[in-house]
Amino acid sequence: MATATELSRHPLAYPDAFLSPAPLPLETGIQRMAGGELLVACRTAMDGCNGRMLDWWFKYFDTSEHLRWWHPADHTEQIGWDDKRIRGQSYIGGTQRAIQGLGAIPPAPAVLKFHEPREFFSSETLDRAFANGDVSAIVCSTIGLGPNARLDPDGDPLDGLMVHVMRDTSCGAVLRSRFLLGLDSAHSGRPVPDAIGLGLMQHCYCEYTYLARVLPSLYYGDRKNGEAPVLW
Repeated sequence: MATATELSRHPLAYPDAFLSPAPLPLETGIQRMAGGELLVACRTAMDGCNGRMLDWWFKYFDTSEHLRWWHPADHTEQIGWDDKRIRGQSYIGGTQRAIQGLGAIPPAPAVLKFHEPREFFSSETLDRAFANGDVSAIVCSTIGLGPNARLDPDGDPLDGLMVHVMRDTSCGAVLRSRFLLGLDSAHSGRPVPDAIGLGLMQHCYCEYTYLARVLPSLYYGDRKNGEAPVLW
C-alpha cells in the first residue's frame, strides 16, 4: 500500500513549475495520464481576495452552513474535522469529512487529510515562490471520494491528491487548482471516469467563485485578524 509521501511524489502530480505564474499547458480541463490516473485542472479568478484570506478560511470553516456559503448547491453536509485540526490556528494534519456532489453527480462522502506544502514541493522552489510573490497561499491534501475510500495506516485517503495554489494580483487573486485522481484504481480495477473529473472541475470553479463573493467580508469581520476593510 502506498504511503501519503509516495503519493505526493508521484512524478506526474505537482511539478515545481506549478508554482510559477507562467501559463501551463493545462490550466482548466482534464487529462488522462499514461498510468491511467486522471488529472483535473482549474483556474479561478478571486477578485478582492488574497492568500491570507484563503489560509484563514481553512482554519475557520466548521459547519454545514459554512460549506453551503462555499457552494450552495454541491455542499450538502459537514460531517466534521478530527482533533488534529485546531480551529482558528491550524488545519495541517487535520482530516475533514463531508458530503458533497460534483455538479450533476449526486452527493457522496468525501474525506481529505491536509499536509504541509513541503511534502508536495521542493523546499527551495517553495521558498523562492513565496519570496518572489509568485505564491501567497498553498493548500495540499490527500483525498478520498465515495463511501468506500480506503485509508493508509496514517489515515491518508489513497484515491488521489489535491493542491490549491493562490497568487495575489493587483485586483485580487488567482487560484490554480489541481487534482490527481485514480491513484488507488489498481485496487478497484476501475479507472476514474472522465465524468468524475469534469464534475470535479466544475465543482472547484463554482465553489471558489462563490467563496470569492463572501470571503473578504468574512475575513475582515473576524476582528482577530487585525485587518480593517477599505470603507470609502
